[in-house]
Amino acid sequence: MTRKRVLAFDYGASSGRAILGEYDGNSISLKEVHRFTNDPVSLNGTLYWDFLRLIHEMKNGMIKAKTDGGFDSLAVDTWGVDFGLLDIRGNLLENPVHYRDKRTAGMLKRCFARIDKDELYQITGIQFMELNTIFQLAALMEQRPELIERTDKLLLMPDLFNFFLTGKKCAEYSIASTTQMLDAAKGDWSPEVLKILRIPVRILPPIMPAGTMVGKVIPAVCNELGLYHAPEVIAVTGHDTQCAMAAVPTDAEDFIFISCGTWSLFGTELEEPIISEASYRLNMTNEGGYQRKISFLKNIIGLWLIQESRRQWAREGREYSFGELEQMAQQTEPFRCFIDPDAPEFIPGGNLPRRIREYCQKTGQYIPRTEGEIIRCINESLALKYAWTKEEIETCTGKQYSVIHMIGGGTRSQMLCQMTAEACGCKVVAGPVEATVYGNIVLQLLTTGEISDLKAARKIISASEPLRTFQTAAGDNWQKAYMEYRRIIG
Repeated sequence: MTRKRVLAFDYGASSGRAILGEYDGNSISLKEVHRFTNDPVSLNGTLYWDFLRLIHEMKNGMIKAKTDGGFDSLAVDTWGVDFGLLDIRGNLLENPVHYRDKRTAGMLKRCFARIDKDELYQITGIQFMELNTIFQLAALMEQRPELIERTDKLLLMPDLFNFFLTGKKCAEYSIASTTQMLDAAKGDWSPEVLKILRIPVRILPPIMPAGTMVGKVIPAVCNELGLYHAPEVIAVTGHDTQCAMAAVPTDAEDFIFISCGTWSLFGTELEEPIISEASYRLNMTNEGGYQRKISFLKNIIGLWLIQESRRQWAREGREYSFGELEQMAQQTEPFRCFIDPDAPEFIPGGNLPRRIREYCQKTGQYIPRTEGEIIRCINESLALKYAWTKEEIETCTGKQYSVIHMIGGGTRSQMLCQMTAEACGCKVVAGPVEATVYGNIVLQLLTTGEISDLKAARKIISASEPLRTFQTAAGDNWQKAYMEYRRIIG
């Protein structure tokens, strides 16, 4: 067959990449053509994404892919919940605001004074987090209603990129499901939720399924970049977690996975949402995926804790690679202190090592002093939080899982993979590292008919990159640590 070349743009919360994928009929080879940081900007008390720069980096990636042999189509995936606002002429009203911005502080409580919490979960099936789109919009309706009046359409991040490439205003299903404004059963915007919270329906574009051809790159962009033909822009699952889920290398019908990056998304793939007393009590989420499958999962703060600690040490003049930090952690004593990765004090940027020490002091634990002790505390706490979450998923699904598929950048850490196997008491299969990119690429190939179905796509990914296996060792140290962890974080 003719080799197919597609371009994947993967925008994470701290960096972005443009990666060419070449499919030869049996496996996929990846080539990174462009990488860049994604640095939020604080201005006048508001934390923004630098969207203009991110568009500039996208164009650089397209130019480099063109000079590397070209590409037939492209697709964009990003983090969830954040959005840009367009006026009637298609102008961006302001840079998108970062989900870590403080504007949503207290919005959960204020919104629940207007809509019953149980009712909201029954409709949407989404985990309650103050950063969700619905609470960002509620904050805007309170604080800046004039901005909403000027808005013609709200576009979530991958849809915003697609608009400036094609001129089409659409809302892809998977990214729309992160807003907590979608009816989980119907797969469309919930008129009840929007009405109660006074969010105007007119600003929300129609929902389209993942695997939709949005359109070709507009002539103005092609001329600017010197593209000889206009590539197709494909709406894959715009939420990066759902791209990663599409790339889980398994042929099992029932599986669990951890997509481990800045956030850790721990879940399973289902045909229908689970909205029950147990899922409500445990604050589980039902996000939309490819072919309307449901990613039943929990969002856990992940490598952000290590990334931001590393940035703090760099600000203090001590720069370490991730490998160096892991080596320091290996040399420290285990199980001395634990944190809840999802505690509110760990969400904002800044001096995370200090906040970890304060958390340990507040909870009557050993206070970590060195960089290695901080990193061990983070890794052990993540592994133990995974064990807790695995129990919650099994409670809700009524199933037991003997293997965890761990995918994403976190699989580079042998320490975290092994700790996860130990804490969860089961085998961990690690890889691919580039799960989100693989998912983006195979969903493009599925849309264009190069691959027959999702099962075949996952088999191709398994053939494209070696996987590593981590087994749990004998001993009850982790079981004791788990009981202590649950006692501490309650």
